[in-house]
Amino acid sequence: MSIVSITSKSDFMQKIFGSEDLIVLDCWATWCGPCKAVAPVYEKLSESFPQVKFYKVDVDEQADVAQELNVRAMPTFMFFKDGQKFSEVVGGDMKAVEKNLNDLVA
Repeated sequence: MSIVSITSKSDFMQKIFGSEDLIVLDCWATWCGPCKAVAPVYEKLSESFPQVKFYKVDVDEQADVAQELNVRAMPTFMFFKDGQKFSEVVGGDMKAVEKNLNDLVA
């Protein structure tokens, strides 16, 4: 499963809040070292959980989306189910991200 970039606030609203799918959203920034470090792990998780839709949003390019989500640190991973936020992990703790994914699909 490929990771899809969120390119606008309307794109975000449609793909995240307008969906009944299981979703994980990676809020990242190009200057964020930990974001770059965890990117390959996020990619592997997207392959391990084909029933979940994986998205990413650059918080600098889409500042309005970051503000809507109240993102305070990068990376932040947010989990959605039926258009509602289910959980979030702030920071690069990919074991916590994987645990949340397991909870999401349970």
